[in-house]
Amino acid sequence: MKKNIIASLFLLFVNSIGVAQTKIQKWDMFEVTLKGSSEGNPYIGTTIAGHFTNGDISIEQEGFYDGNGTYIIRFMPDKEGTWNYITSSNKNELNGKKGSFECVKPSATNHGPVRVSDNFHFKYEDGKTYYPFGTTIYEWPFQDENTKKQTLETLKTSPFNKARFLAVPPYKDRYIDGSNKLTIFPFEGNNKDNWDFSKFNPEYFKNLDSCVLQLKNLGIEADIILFRPYDKGKWGFDTAGQEVNRRFAHYMVARYAAYSNIWWSLANENSYIKSINDEDWDDLFKLVQEKDPYHHLRSIHNADKLYDYTKPWVTHVSYQYYNVVKSPIGTAILRDIYNKPIVNDEINYEGDIDSRWGQLSGEELTFRFWNAIIGGGYATHGESYKASPWISYGGTLIGSSPSRIGFLRKIIESNPVGYLEPIDHFFENNMAGKEGEYYLIYFGKEKPSKWDFVLPKKGLSKGAKYKADIIDTWNMTITPVAKTFEIIKMPENNYKFIDNENSSIKLPSKPYMALRIYKVSDGEKVLNDGHNELE
Repeated sequence: MKKNIIASLFLLFVNSIGVAQTKIQKWDMFEVTLKGSSEGNPYIGTTIAGHFTNGDISIEQEGFYDGNGTYIIRFMPDKEGTWNYITSSNKNELNGKKGSFECVKPSATNHGPVRVSDNFHFKYEDGKTYYPFGTTIYEWPFQDENTKKQTLETLKTSPFNKARFLAVPPYKDRYIDGSNKLTIFPFEGNNKDNWDFSKFNPEYFKNLDSCVLQLKNLGIEADIILFRPYDKGKWGFDTAGQEVNRRFAHYMVARYAAYSNIWWSLANENSYIKSINDEDWDDLFKLVQEKDPYHHLRSIHNADKLYDYTKPWVTHVSYQYYNVVKSPIGTAILRDIYNKPIVNDEINYEGDIDSRWGQLSGEELTFRFWNAIIGGGYATHGESYKASPWISYGGTLIGSSPSRIGFLRKIIESNPVGYLEPIDHFFENNMAGKEGEYYLIYFGKEKPSKWDFVLPKKGLSKGAKYKADIIDTWNMTITPVAKTFEIIKMPENNYKFIDNENSSIKLPSKPYMALRIYKVSDGEKVLNDGHNELE
Protein backbone atom coordinates (compact mmCIF):
# COMPACT_ATOMS: atom_id res chain seq x y z
CA MET A 1 0.00 0.00 0.00
CA LYS A 2 2.80 2.35 1.00
CA LYS A 3 4.62 1.55 -2.25
CA ASN A 4 1.48 2.35 -4.28
CA ILE A 5 1.10 5.72 -2.52
CA ILE A 6 4.76 6.54 -3.16
CA ALA A 7 4.45 5.50 -6.79
CA SER A 8 1.32 7.63 -7.23
CA LEU A 9 3.01 10.63 -5.64
CA PHE A 10 6.03 10.10 -7.88
CA LEU A 11 3.84 10.04 -11.00
CA LEU A 12 2.04 13.15 -9.80
CA PHE A 13 5.41 14.85 -9.24
CA VAL A 14 6.68 13.79 -12.68
CA ASN A 15 3.49 15.02 -14.36
CA SER A 16 3.66 18.36 -12.56
CA ILE A 17 7.30 18.77 -13.55
CA GLY A 18 6.37 17.87 -17.13
CA VAL A 19 3.76 20.61 -17.23
CA ALA A 20 6.16 23.10 -15.67
CA GLN A 21 8.79 22.25 -18.29
CA THR A 22 6.42 22.64 -21.26
CA LYS A 23 8.00 25.61 -23.00
CA ILE A 24 7.02 26.86 -26.44
CA GLN A 25 8.65 29.69 -28.35
CA LYS A 26 6.52 32.67 -29.22
CA TRP A 27 4.85 31.98 -32.59
CA ASP A 28 5.67 28.27 -32.45
CA MET A 29 2.95 25.66 -32.12
CA PHE A 30 1.56 24.13 -28.92
CA GLU A 31 -0.61 21.02 -29.27
CA VAL A 32 -3.32 19.67 -27.01
CA THR A 33 -3.96 16.00 -27.81
CA LEU A 34 -6.98 14.25 -26.35
CA LYS A 35 -8.45 10.77 -26.69
CA GLY A 36 -12.15 10.37 -27.29
CA SER A 37 -14.71 8.30 -29.09
CA SER A 38 -14.38 7.38 -32.75
CA GLU A 39 -17.99 6.25 -33.02
CA GLY A 40 -20.26 7.79 -35.63
CA ASN A 41 -18.67 10.53 -37.72
CA PRO A 42 -16.48 12.73 -35.48
CA TYR A 43 -15.70 15.04 -38.45
CA ILE A 44 -19.28 16.22 -38.39
CA GLY A 45 -20.71 15.13 -35.06
CA THR A 46 -18.01 16.37 -32.68
CA THR A 47 -17.00 19.93 -31.87
CA ILE A 48 -13.87 20.77 -29.92
CA ALA A 49 -12.03 24.00 -29.16
CA GLY A 50 -9.51 25.41 -26.74
CA HIS A 51 -9.88 28.68 -24.86
CA PHE A 52 -6.37 30.08 -24.28
CA THR A 53 -5.62 33.00 -21.96
CA ASN A 54 -2.54 34.97 -20.98
CA GLY A 55 -3.28 38.04 -18.86
CA ASP A 56 -5.87 40.10 -20.71
CA ILE A 57 -5.40 38.15 -23.96
CA SER A 58 -7.98 35.50 -24.79
CA ILE A 59 -7.97 33.38 -27.98
CA GLU A 60 -10.39 30.70 -29.10
CA GLN A 61 -8.82 27.97 -31.26
CA GLU A 62 -10.88 25.21 -32.83
CA GLY A 63 -9.51 21.69 -32.91
CA PHE A 64 -9.89 18.84 -35.38
CA TYR A 65 -10.29 15.09 -35.47
CA ASP A 66 -7.11 13.22 -36.43
CA GLY A 67 -8.51 9.71 -36.64
CA ASN A 68 -8.42 6.72 -34.28
CA GLY A 69 -10.17 8.57 -31.48
CA THR A 70 -7.53 11.36 -31.42
CA TYR A 71 -8.52 15.02 -31.21
CA ILE A 72 -5.97 17.82 -31.57
CA ILE A 73 -6.02 21.53 -30.83
CA ARG A 74 -3.10 23.46 -32.30
CA PHE A 75 -2.32 26.88 -30.88
CA MET A 76 0.20 29.58 -31.82
CA PRO A 77 1.02 31.83 -28.83
CA ASP A 78 1.78 35.46 -29.64
CA LYS A 79 2.78 36.61 -26.15
CA GLU A 80 5.47 35.44 -23.78
CA GLY A 81 4.48 34.21 -20.34
CA THR A 82 2.13 31.57 -18.95
CA TRP A 83 -0.80 30.49 -21.08
CA ASN A 84 -3.70 28.62 -19.52
CA TYR A 85 -6.30 26.72 -21.49
CA ILE A 86 -9.56 24.88 -21.05
CA THR A 87 -11.27 22.80 -23.71
CA SER A 88 -14.90 22.92 -24.73
CA SER A 89 -16.70 20.16 -26.59
CA ASN A 90 -20.11 18.63 -27.12
CA LYS A 91 -18.57 15.34 -25.93
CA ASN A 92 -18.03 14.93 -22.17
CA GLU A 93 -14.70 13.13 -22.49
CA LEU A 94 -13.24 16.09 -24.39
CA ASN A 95 -14.86 18.90 -22.43
CA GLY A 96 -13.33 20.94 -19.61
CA LYS A 97 -9.74 19.68 -19.95
CA LYS A 98 -7.31 22.17 -18.46
CA GLY A 99 -3.63 22.81 -18.79
CA SER A 100 -0.93 25.42 -19.16
CA PHE A 101 2.39 26.04 -20.82
CA GLU A 102 5.12 28.64 -20.78
CA CYS A 103 5.71 30.77 -23.86
CA VAL A 104 9.34 31.86 -24.11
CA LYS A 105 11.29 34.31 -26.24
CA PRO A 106 11.50 33.37 -29.95
CA SER A 107 14.81 32.30 -31.46
CA ALA A 108 16.77 34.63 -33.73
CA THR A 109 15.26 33.00 -36.83
CA ASN A 110 11.67 32.96 -35.56
CA HIS A 111 10.00 36.19 -36.67
CA GLY A 112 6.34 35.19 -36.51
CA PRO A 113 3.65 35.37 -39.20
CA VAL A 114 3.93 37.74 -42.15
CA ARG A 115 1.61 40.77 -42.09
CA VAL A 116 0.78 43.57 -44.51
CA SER A 117 2.88 46.66 -43.85
CA ASP A 118 2.74 50.22 -45.18
CA ASN A 119 -0.22 49.40 -47.45
CA PHE A 120 1.80 47.80 -50.24
CA HIS A 121 4.39 45.66 -48.50
CA PHE A 122 4.98 42.99 -45.86
CA LYS A 123 6.74 42.46 -42.58
CA TYR A 124 6.99 39.75 -39.97
CA GLU A 125 5.08 40.20 -36.76
CA ASP A 126 8.31 41.04 -34.91
CA GLY A 127 8.78 44.03 -37.27
CA LYS A 128 11.44 42.55 -39.54
CA THR A 129 10.87 43.50 -43.18
CA TYR A 130 9.76 40.65 -45.42
CA TYR A 131 10.21 40.85 -49.20
CA PRO A 132 8.41 37.92 -50.89
CA PHE A 133 10.55 36.17 -53.47
CA GLY A 134 8.35 33.18 -54.18
CA THR A 135 8.48 30.06 -56.29
CA THR A 136 5.87 27.61 -57.56
CA ILE A 137 5.90 23.87 -56.77
CA TYR A 138 2.25 22.93 -57.19
CA GLU A 139 2.43 19.18 -56.61
CA TRP A 140 5.52 18.64 -54.49
CA PRO A 141 3.60 17.24 -51.46
CA PHE A 142 2.34 14.36 -53.61
CA GLN A 143 5.72 13.09 -54.80
CA ASP A 144 7.83 10.22 -53.50
CA GLU A 145 10.01 10.82 -50.46
CA ASN A 146 13.23 11.14 -52.45
CA THR A 147 11.77 13.86 -54.66
CA LYS A 148 10.38 15.74 -51.68
CA LYS A 149 13.76 15.53 -49.96
CA GLN A 150 15.48 16.76 -53.13
CA THR A 151 13.01 19.66 -53.35
CA LEU A 152 13.83 20.74 -49.81
CA GLU A 153 17.56 20.53 -50.49
CA THR A 154 17.08 22.70 -53.58
CA LEU A 155 15.01 25.24 -51.66
CA LYS A 156 17.61 25.39 -48.91
CA THR A 157 20.14 27.01 -51.26
CA SER A 158 17.66 28.87 -53.46
CA PRO A 159 16.70 32.57 -53.21
CA PHE A 160 13.06 31.74 -52.54
CA ASN A 161 11.29 32.50 -49.27
CA LYS A 162 7.71 31.61 -50.27
CA ALA A 163 6.35 28.50 -51.98
CA ARG A 164 2.96 28.15 -53.70
CA PHE A 165 1.52 24.63 -53.72
CA LEU A 166 -1.77 22.76 -53.90
CA ALA A 167 -3.57 21.27 -50.91
CA VAL A 168 -5.29 18.79 -53.24
CA PRO A 169 -3.54 17.07 -56.18
CA PRO A 170 -4.66 17.62 -59.78
CA TYR A 171 -5.95 14.67 -61.75
CA LYS A 172 -3.09 13.24 -63.81
CA ASP A 173 -2.42 9.83 -65.31
CA ARG A 174 0.81 9.57 -63.31
CA TYR A 175 -1.24 9.59 -60.11
CA ILE A 176 -3.52 6.77 -61.30
CA ASP A 177 -1.00 4.09 -62.31
CA GLY A 178 2.68 3.39 -61.95
CA SER A 179 5.29 4.33 -59.36
CA ASN A 180 3.64 7.69 -58.64
CA LYS A 181 0.17 6.27 -58.04
CA LEU A 182 -1.62 8.03 -55.21
CA THR A 183 -3.21 5.78 -52.61
CA ILE A 184 -4.40 8.31 -50.05
CA PHE A 185 -6.63 11.30 -50.71
CA PRO A 186 -8.17 14.16 -48.69
CA PHE A 187 -11.39 12.17 -48.22
CA GLU A 188 -12.07 8.56 -47.36
CA GLY A 189 -12.22 6.40 -50.48
CA ASN A 190 -10.01 5.91 -53.52
CA ASN A 191 -12.05 7.02 -56.55
CA LYS A 192 -15.02 9.08 -57.66
CA ASP A 193 -17.42 6.20 -57.08
CA ASN A 194 -16.71 5.77 -53.37
CA TRP A 195 -15.57 9.10 -51.89
CA ASP A 196 -17.13 9.89 -48.55
CA PHE A 197 -17.04 13.69 -48.61
CA SER A 198 -18.22 13.76 -44.99
CA LYS A 199 -15.01 12.14 -43.73
CA PHE A 200 -11.42 13.32 -44.12
CA ASN A 201 -8.40 11.03 -44.35
CA PRO A 202 -5.97 11.99 -41.55
CA GLU A 203 -3.04 10.17 -43.17
CA TYR A 204 -3.33 12.45 -46.19
CA PHE A 205 -3.15 15.56 -44.03
CA LYS A 206 -0.25 14.27 -41.96
CA ASN A 207 1.80 14.40 -45.16
CA LEU A 208 0.75 18.03 -45.69
CA ASP A 209 1.61 18.74 -42.04
CA SER A 210 5.14 17.56 -42.69
CA CYS A 211 5.48 19.65 -45.85
CA VAL A 212 4.32 22.86 -44.15
CA LEU A 213 6.62 22.24 -41.17
CA GLN A 214 9.63 21.48 -43.35
CA LEU A 215 9.13 24.75 -45.22
CA LYS A 216 8.80 26.56 -41.90
CA ASN A 217 12.11 25.09 -40.75
CA LEU A 218 13.73 26.55 -43.87
CA GLY A 219 12.22 29.99 -43.24
CA ILE A 220 9.87 29.64 -46.23
CA GLU A 221 6.27 30.82 -46.22
CA ALA A 222 3.74 28.13 -47.20
CA ASP A 223 1.27 29.72 -49.64
CA ILE A 224 -1.18 26.83 -49.62
CA ILE A 225 -3.86 26.69 -52.33
CA LEU A 226 -7.15 25.33 -50.99
CA PHE A 227 -9.13 24.80 -54.23
CA ARG A 228 -8.14 24.11 -57.84
CA PRO A 229 -9.93 23.35 -61.15
CA TYR A 230 -7.78 20.46 -62.38
CA ASP A 231 -10.09 17.45 -62.02
CA LYS A 232 -11.13 17.01 -65.65
CA GLY A 233 -14.34 15.48 -64.30
CA LYS A 234 -12.43 12.46 -62.97
CA TRP A 235 -12.23 12.83 -59.20
CA GLY A 236 -15.02 15.30 -58.51
CA PHE A 237 -13.14 17.31 -55.90
CA ASP A 238 -13.94 20.60 -57.62
CA THR A 239 -17.65 19.79 -58.04
CA ALA A 240 -18.38 18.47 -54.54
CA GLY A 241 -20.62 21.40 -53.62
CA GLN A 242 -20.39 24.37 -51.28
CA GLU A 243 -21.21 22.37 -48.15
CA VAL A 244 -18.18 20.15 -48.76
CA ASN A 245 -16.07 23.18 -49.75
CA ARG A 246 -16.93 24.89 -46.47
CA ARG A 247 -16.19 21.79 -44.44
CA PHE A 248 -12.83 21.35 -46.20
CA ALA A 249 -11.82 24.99 -45.69
CA HIS A 250 -12.91 24.81 -42.05
CA TYR A 251 -10.83 21.67 -41.46
CA MET A 252 -7.79 23.20 -43.18
CA VAL A 253 -7.94 26.30 -41.00
CA ALA A 254 -8.35 24.27 -37.81
CA ARG A 255 -5.40 22.10 -38.79
CA TYR A 256 -2.96 24.66 -40.24
CA ALA A 257 -3.68 28.11 -38.82
CA ALA A 258 -1.27 27.55 -35.93
CA TYR A 259 1.69 27.25 -38.34
CA SER A 260 3.24 30.70 -38.39
CA ASN A 261 4.31 30.41 -42.06
CA ILE A 262 0.84 29.77 -43.54
CA TRP A 263 -0.69 32.01 -46.23
CA TRP A 264 -4.19 31.18 -47.45
CA SER A 265 -4.66 31.12 -51.21
CA LEU A 266 -8.35 30.35 -51.67
CA ALA A 267 -7.78 28.99 -55.18
CA ASN A 268 -5.56 28.68 -58.19
CA GLU A 269 -7.24 29.98 -61.36
CA ASN A 270 -10.48 30.36 -59.42
CA SER A 271 -12.75 31.33 -62.33
CA TYR A 272 -12.08 27.96 -63.99
CA ILE A 273 -13.90 26.27 -61.10
CA LYS A 274 -17.34 26.70 -62.60
CA SER A 275 -19.17 25.19 -59.63
CA ILE A 276 -18.08 28.06 -57.35
CA ASN A 277 -19.38 31.56 -58.06
CA ASP A 278 -18.28 34.89 -56.62
CA GLU A 279 -20.82 34.70 -53.78
CA ASP A 280 -19.43 31.27 -52.85
CA TRP A 281 -15.89 32.66 -52.87
CA ASP A 282 -17.03 35.49 -50.61
CA ASP A 283 -18.52 32.89 -48.29
CA LEU A 284 -15.30 30.85 -48.20
CA PHE A 285 -13.15 33.94 -47.65
CA LYS A 286 -15.31 35.02 -44.72
CA LEU A 287 -15.20 31.52 -43.23
CA VAL A 288 -11.38 31.44 -43.38
CA GLN A 289 -11.19 34.96 -41.95
CA GLU A 290 -13.56 34.09 -39.10
CA LYS A 291 -12.05 30.73 -38.16
CA ASP A 292 -8.38 31.79 -38.30
CA PRO A 293 -7.64 33.49 -34.95
CA TYR A 294 -4.16 34.55 -36.14
CA HIS A 295 -5.34 36.42 -39.26
CA HIS A 296 -2.91 34.95 -41.76
CA LEU A 297 -2.67 36.54 -45.21
CA ARG A 298 -5.52 35.75 -47.60
CA SER A 299 -5.84 36.06 -51.38
CA ILE A 300 -7.02 34.21 -54.49
CA HIS A 301 -5.29 33.54 -57.82
CA ASN A 302 -7.25 34.45 -60.95
CA ALA A 303 -7.77 32.95 -64.38
CA ASP A 304 -9.87 34.58 -67.11
CA LYS A 305 -11.98 36.61 -64.67
CA LEU A 306 -10.72 38.78 -61.85
CA TYR A 307 -12.04 38.44 -58.33
CA ASP A 308 -12.74 41.75 -56.57
CA TYR A 309 -9.52 42.19 -54.61
CA THR A 310 -10.84 45.34 -52.96
CA LYS A 311 -13.06 43.25 -50.67
CA PRO A 312 -12.08 43.60 -47.00
CA TRP A 313 -11.24 39.94 -46.43
CA VAL A 314 -8.55 40.03 -49.15
CA THR A 315 -5.21 41.10 -47.67
CA HIS A 316 -3.18 41.29 -50.90
CA VAL A 317 -3.51 40.79 -54.65
CA SER A 318 -2.35 37.45 -56.09
CA TYR A 319 -2.23 38.11 -59.83
CA GLN A 320 -1.91 36.08 -63.01
CA TYR A 321 -1.73 38.67 -65.77
CA TYR A 322 1.44 38.27 -67.76
CA ASN A 323 1.48 41.65 -69.48
CA VAL A 324 1.49 43.47 -66.15
CA VAL A 325 5.17 42.68 -65.62
CA LYS A 326 6.38 43.50 -69.11
CA SER A 327 6.85 47.04 -67.81
CA PRO A 328 7.14 48.45 -64.27
CA ILE A 329 4.09 50.65 -64.77
CA GLY A 330 1.69 47.68 -64.73
CA THR A 331 2.32 46.89 -61.07
CA ALA A 332 2.36 50.58 -60.16
CA ILE A 333 -1.10 51.00 -61.67
CA LEU A 334 -2.43 47.96 -59.80
CA ARG A 335 -1.23 49.50 -56.55
CA ASP A 336 -3.26 52.61 -57.31
CA ILE A 337 -6.33 50.53 -58.17
CA TYR A 338 -6.33 48.13 -55.20
CA ASN A 339 -4.36 50.02 -52.54
CA LYS A 340 -2.96 46.67 -51.37
CA PRO A 341 0.28 44.73 -51.87
CA ILE A 342 0.62 43.39 -55.41
CA VAL A 343 2.14 39.93 -55.75
CA ASN A 344 2.42 38.86 -59.38
CA ASP A 345 2.20 35.19 -58.51
CA GLU A 346 2.19 33.90 -62.07
CA ILE A 347 4.19 35.74 -64.73
CA ASN A 348 4.82 32.73 -67.04
CA TYR A 349 7.65 30.32 -66.40
CA GLU A 350 11.22 29.82 -67.51
CA GLY A 351 11.29 26.65 -69.58
CA ASP A 352 11.05 24.82 -72.89
CA ILE A 353 7.71 22.99 -72.80
CA ASP A 354 5.12 23.09 -75.58
CA SER A 355 2.69 25.32 -73.68
CA ARG A 356 3.40 28.98 -74.35
CA TRP A 357 3.19 29.88 -70.65
CA GLY A 358 6.28 27.76 -70.01
CA GLN A 359 8.67 29.02 -72.67
CA LEU A 360 10.40 32.04 -71.14
CA SER A 361 14.15 32.48 -71.24
CA GLY A 362 15.97 33.11 -67.99
CA GLU A 363 16.56 36.67 -69.17
CA GLU A 364 12.88 37.29 -69.72
CA LEU A 365 11.78 35.92 -66.35
CA THR A 366 14.46 37.96 -64.57
CA PHE A 367 13.37 41.03 -66.56
CA ARG A 368 9.79 40.54 -65.35
CA PHE A 369 10.92 40.19 -61.73
CA TRP A 370 12.76 43.50 -61.96
CA ASN A 371 9.72 45.18 -63.47
CA ALA A 372 7.51 43.96 -60.62
CA ILE A 373 9.95 45.31 -58.03
CA ILE A 374 10.41 48.67 -59.75
CA GLY A 375 6.63 48.94 -59.94
CA GLY A 376 6.45 48.68 -56.16
CA GLY A 377 5.29 45.07 -56.00
CA TYR A 378 6.58 41.51 -56.05
CA ALA A 379 6.73 38.43 -58.28
CA THR A 380 6.83 34.65 -58.08
CA HIS A 381 9.16 32.34 -59.97
CA GLY A 382 8.36 29.18 -61.88
CA GLU A 383 10.40 26.74 -63.94
CA SER A 384 8.99 24.27 -66.47
CA TYR A 385 11.75 22.53 -68.39
CA LYS A 386 11.05 19.15 -69.95
CA ALA A 387 14.09 17.80 -68.14
CA SER A 388 13.06 19.30 -64.81
CA PRO A 389 9.37 20.23 -64.34
CA TRP A 390 9.93 22.17 -61.12
CA ILE A 391 6.54 23.89 -61.06
CA SER A 392 4.81 20.53 -60.98
CA TYR A 393 6.94 18.19 -58.92
CA GLY A 394 9.82 20.11 -57.44
CA GLY A 395 13.15 18.30 -57.46
CA THR A 396 16.00 20.39 -58.86
CA LEU A 397 16.28 23.78 -60.54
CA ILE A 398 18.20 23.93 -63.81
CA GLY A 399 17.23 27.37 -65.11
CA SER A 400 19.36 30.49 -65.28
CA SER A 401 16.93 32.87 -63.55
CA PRO A 402 17.12 31.72 -59.88
CA SER A 403 20.65 33.01 -59.32
CA ARG A 404 19.72 36.36 -60.91
CA ILE A 405 16.59 36.56 -58.79
CA GLY A 406 18.81 35.89 -55.78
CA PHE A 407 21.06 38.74 -56.86
CA LEU A 408 18.02 41.03 -57.06
CA ARG A 409 16.85 39.88 -53.63
CA LYS A 410 20.21 40.80 -52.10
CA ILE A 411 20.01 44.27 -53.64
CA ILE A 412 16.48 44.81 -52.32
CA GLU A 413 17.15 43.43 -48.85
CA SER A 414 20.36 45.42 -48.43
CA ASN A 415 18.92 48.78 -49.40
CA PRO A 416 19.21 51.37 -46.58
CA VAL A 417 15.71 52.89 -46.83
CA GLY A 418 13.33 49.93 -46.56
CA TYR A 419 10.37 49.47 -48.86
CA LEU A 420 10.81 50.71 -52.42
CA GLU A 421 8.03 52.82 -53.92
CA PRO A 422 7.52 53.89 -57.56
CA ILE A 423 8.96 57.37 -58.00
CA ASP A 424 7.04 59.96 -60.05
CA HIS A 425 5.29 57.07 -61.80
CA PHE A 426 2.84 59.27 -63.70
CA PHE A 427 5.85 60.41 -65.75
CA GLU A 428 8.73 58.05 -64.94
CA ASN A 429 8.45 54.37 -65.84
CA ASN A 430 11.61 52.77 -64.51
CA MET A 431 12.43 54.26 -61.11
CA ALA A 432 11.75 53.10 -57.55
CA GLY A 433 13.14 53.88 -54.14
CA LYS A 434 12.68 56.60 -51.55
CA GLU A 435 12.46 60.14 -52.86
CA GLY A 436 15.56 62.17 -52.06
CA GLU A 437 17.39 59.22 -50.47
CA TYR A 438 17.68 56.20 -52.73
CA TYR A 439 16.90 55.41 -56.37
CA LEU A 440 16.91 52.14 -58.27
CA ILE A 441 16.64 52.79 -62.02
CA TYR A 442 16.09 49.83 -64.34
CA PHE A 443 16.66 50.10 -68.09
CA GLY A 444 15.29 46.66 -68.99
CA LYS A 445 15.77 45.79 -72.64
CA GLU A 446 16.96 49.26 -73.57
CA LYS A 447 20.66 49.62 -74.39
CA PRO A 448 21.65 53.13 -73.29
CA SER A 449 25.23 54.30 -73.69
CA LYS A 450 24.80 56.92 -70.98
CA TRP A 451 22.36 58.27 -68.43
CA ASP A 452 22.14 61.98 -67.76
CA PHE A 453 22.07 62.59 -64.00
CA VAL A 454 18.49 63.91 -63.77
CA LEU A 455 16.09 63.11 -60.92
CA PRO A 456 12.46 64.10 -60.19
CA LYS A 457 12.44 67.02 -57.75
CA LYS A 458 10.34 65.59 -54.89
CA GLY A 459 12.47 65.06 -51.79
CA LEU A 460 15.56 66.67 -53.32
CA SER A 461 17.52 69.65 -52.04
CA LYS A 462 20.11 71.92 -53.62
CA GLY A 463 23.65 70.89 -52.80
CA ALA A 464 22.79 67.32 -51.75
CA LYS A 465 25.42 64.83 -52.87
CA TYR A 466 24.94 61.38 -54.31
CA LYS A 467 26.96 58.33 -55.28
CA ALA A 468 26.01 55.81 -57.95
CA ASP A 469 26.59 52.16 -58.79
CA ILE A 470 26.19 50.53 -62.20
CA ILE A 471 24.40 47.19 -61.88
CA ASP A 472 24.58 44.49 -64.53
CA THR A 473 21.51 42.49 -63.52
CA TRP A 474 22.32 39.54 -65.76
CA ASN A 475 26.04 39.16 -65.12
CA MET A 476 25.39 40.03 -61.47
CA THR A 477 28.05 42.72 -61.06
CA ILE A 478 27.98 46.06 -59.26
CA THR A 479 30.46 48.71 -60.36
CA PRO A 480 30.79 51.91 -58.31
CA VAL A 481 30.94 55.20 -60.20
CA ALA A 482 33.96 57.22 -59.03
CA LYS A 483 32.31 60.63 -59.20
CA THR A 484 30.21 62.21 -56.45
CA PHE A 485 27.23 64.09 -57.88
CA GLU A 486 26.06 67.37 -56.37
CA ILE A 487 22.60 68.41 -57.47
CA ILE A 488 20.96 71.70 -58.37
CA LYS A 489 17.55 72.59 -59.72
CA MET A 490 17.38 72.13 -63.49
CA PRO A 491 17.27 75.56 -65.20
CA GLU A 492 13.90 76.43 -66.71
CA ASN A 493 12.35 73.21 -65.34
CA ASN A 494 10.08 73.03 -62.30
CA TYR A 495 10.21 69.26 -61.93
CA LYS A 496 13.82 68.10 -62.18
CA PHE A 497 17.21 68.33 -60.48
CA ILE A 498 20.50 67.73 -62.27
CA ASP A 499 24.15 67.37 -61.38
CA ASN A 500 25.77 70.79 -61.03
CA GLU A 501 28.30 69.86 -63.71
CA ASN A 502 25.58 68.54 -66.01
CA SER A 503 27.21 65.12 -65.81
CA SER A 504 26.24 61.77 -67.27
CA ILE A 505 27.01 58.19 -66.27
CA LYS A 506 28.52 56.08 -69.03
CA LEU A 507 26.71 52.78 -69.62
CA PRO A 508 27.78 49.72 -71.68
CA SER A 509 25.04 49.82 -74.36
CA LYS A 510 23.57 46.44 -73.47
CA PRO A 511 20.26 45.28 -71.99
CA TYR A 512 19.35 44.51 -68.38
CA MET A 513 21.39 47.30 -66.82
CA ALA A 514 20.39 49.30 -63.75
CA LEU A 515 21.64 52.18 -61.64
CA ARG A 516 21.64 52.50 -57.88
CA ILE A 517 21.85 56.09 -56.64
CA TYR A 518 22.07 56.98 -52.97
CA LYS A 519 22.53 60.16 -50.98
CA VAL A 520 25.78 60.69 -49.10
CA SER A 521 25.19 64.22 -47.77
CA ASP A 522 22.29 66.65 -47.35
CA GLY A 523 21.82 69.95 -49.13
CA GLU A 524 19.69 73.04 -48.58
CA LYS A 525 15.98 72.55 -48.07
CA VAL A 526 13.96 73.78 -51.07
CA LEU A 527 10.66 75.53 -50.40
CA ASN A 528 7.52 74.29 -52.15
CA ASP A 529 7.28 76.16 -55.45
CA GLY A 530 3.55 75.56 -55.75
CA HIS A 531 3.76 73.20 -58.70
CA ASN A 532 1.73 69.99 -58.49
CA GLU A 533 3.61 66.82 -59.44
CA LEU A 534 0.94 65.94 -62.03
CA GLU A 535 1.05 69.30 -63.80
